[in-house]
Amino acid sequence: MKFSCDRSLLLAGLTISARAAAAKSTIPALEGLLLTATEDELTITGYNLKTGVRTRVPADIAEEGSIVLNARLFGDIVRKMSDSYLKLESDSGLLVKLTCGRSSFEIMGSNAEDFPELPTVEEENTFHIQEKKLKAMIDQTLFAVSTNESRPVHTGSLFEAEGKVLTVVSVDGFRLALRREELEEAVSDSRISFVVPAAALTEVGRIAGADSEDSASIHLGSRHILFNIGDSEVISRKLEGEFLDYRKSIPASAKYELLGQRRELLDSFERVSLIISEKYKSPIRCRFGDGFLDLTSATALGKASDQCPLKGNGEDLEIGFNNRYMLDALRAAPVDELKLQLSSGASPCILLPGDGTDSFLYLILPVRIRSEV
Repeated sequence: MKFSCDRSLLLAGLTISARAAAAKSTIPALEGLLLTATEDELTITGYNLKTGVRTRVPADIAEEGSIVLNARLFGDIVRKMSDSYLKLESDSGLLVKLTCGRSSFEIMGSNAEDFPELPTVEEENTFHIQEKKLKAMIDQTLFAVSTNESRPVHTGSLFEAEGKVLTVVSVDGFRLALRREELEEAVSDSRISFVVPAAALTEVGRIAGADSEDSASIHLGSRHILFNIGDSEVISRKLEGEFLDYRKSIPASAKYELLGQRRELLDSFERVSLIISEKYKSPIRCRFGDGFLDLTSATALGKASDQCPLKGNGEDLEIGFNNRYMLDALRAAPVDELKLQLSSGASPCILLPGDGTDSFLYLILPVRIRSEV
């Protein structure tokens, strides 16, 4: 194999694919990246038997071929090269020579046949959505994915496509995060649903451009899911099991509805959270009055209080919240004005867009608080 390419483009491709390479594995090839040179393109593949990432990089191919190189070492070498153009050449003994400007390296590679083949996705169903929408949906729901392996299906996010609407839902037993966006065209089946592991979604979120209006495609197979984003692909197994019926978990009505500015709410919760830590835990006591929200917290470090203006009257309803759960939701909410729906001290708090649309919904369960701070 012999090729040359732009070092910065190669490094970008390596960075994307290397995140899927195994840190340690009983299969040494999984700690590496598979480089495949064909025609005028170099393909870089990382795979840890759960998630695979394949990225294409433009290159001048002098001799086609494939080889596996250690992901960490190869990435470090390319990163430290000083010139703009890099050349790679491998011989029949798997010795690889890298040259870039005045620098050169010789490292040993591995046989490409030792690298496990990525799963084939049959593409039973395919739908398309703008990259920036897909990224936003992932970034604004992934925080609520469960880390409890006793319910593996909840360690991923539910994707549900119906008509021209895609819904993504994450739950962890204490909160729920939901985002909706419009697809580029309606799905062929009446409703398509599947669960994608959080690790795969993290990679998709990193690859997708926050401002890109390009189309990303999602291909659903019988056991695997393929995300095609620009020059990169992410392949992952689907999570099996019965996902929470999220519709039944969302209250149909609320006794109180209040409006608040997201930034003001976030600032107030951040201030009263300053005396809360992993060592010194405490719920935040919230009192929803007529036109305001009083927040108080108390730990061994001291006490804190703050007040945030709201529109509406909560009739002095008091609710306790885990500060991190509330902060995560407020940071993720993609609007300036929020609607808060409340019913009682034992009922969840619902955060919705203040303009009455249904593009997102965050549900946070309350925490029991003592009668006095």
